[in-house]
Amino acid sequence: MNAEPDLILCSSPLPHVVLLALNRASKRNALSNDLIAELGACFRKAALDDEVRCVVLTGGDAFFSAGADIKEMRQRGFEAIDNYARRSAWRDVANFPKPLVAAVEGICFGGGHELALLADIVIAGEGATFAQPEINIGILPGDGATQRLTRVAGKSLAMLMILTGEPISARAALQAGIVAEVTADGKAQSRALEIAEIVAHKPPRSTELAKAAVLAAYQTPLDVGLEFERQSIRHAFTTSDQQEGMNAFFEKRSPNYRGT
Repeated sequence: MNAEPDLILCSSPLPHVVLLALNRASKRNALSNDLIAELGACFRKAALDDEVRCVVLTGGDAFFSAGADIKEMRQRGFEAIDNYARRSAWRDVANFPKPLVAAVEGICFGGGHELALLADIVIAGEGATFAQPEINIGILPGDGATQRLTRVAGKSLAMLMILTGEPISARAALQAGIVAEVTADGKAQSRALEIAEIVAHKPPRSTELAKAAVLAAYQTPLDVGLEFERQSIRHAFTTSDQQEGMNAFFEKRSPNYRGT
């Protein structure tokens, strides 16, 4: 049984929006196997709940997450970060079909940075820092940074971060495309919730289709991705929400999207 209760705090601060907060403050939100298991369970639940249209993921004021649990790695070696349960839970986050917004304050290192890279939109406080410091303990990123960071920020910056282990600022992360916006310190979560509220008022099937189409750009050749986009919009035209959206436009009223 998990000896650390409530590793993830779950709340619904807005209609159709779920807020998930990493809650392992004494360990700087280190991503233990228990924490990742709880996080995966939260995302599985949110994926199946038709009332949930957007998720916001956040950490603490001084740290989003310092990375994987080094104590677990010292005790268990490679198996600590590469076991069936952990990989399965990580996939639940990576494959979450609905929009995901991350609010990052303070330290966002290692596995914490790799977790943030799974978000569709990242909002960072001015003082946030991002790093892949695994090289400093004789290893390398193992939860996707060599692939996702390179695709997002390019080879040179990915190499700089991964080979030196040195952090970059929120502003540098913004310039590189790792984050979408930089806010004043302490305001990342409130801004992330503002964005989530906007997204939650859009047609749910369309936001899911749009997310899938954008992600296809990282996994397919251009012609395949364009066809994926075409089939996605074809699907959108079959929904009741598409009819509602266009009717509302011509009737000059706010649409009432139901997710159908």
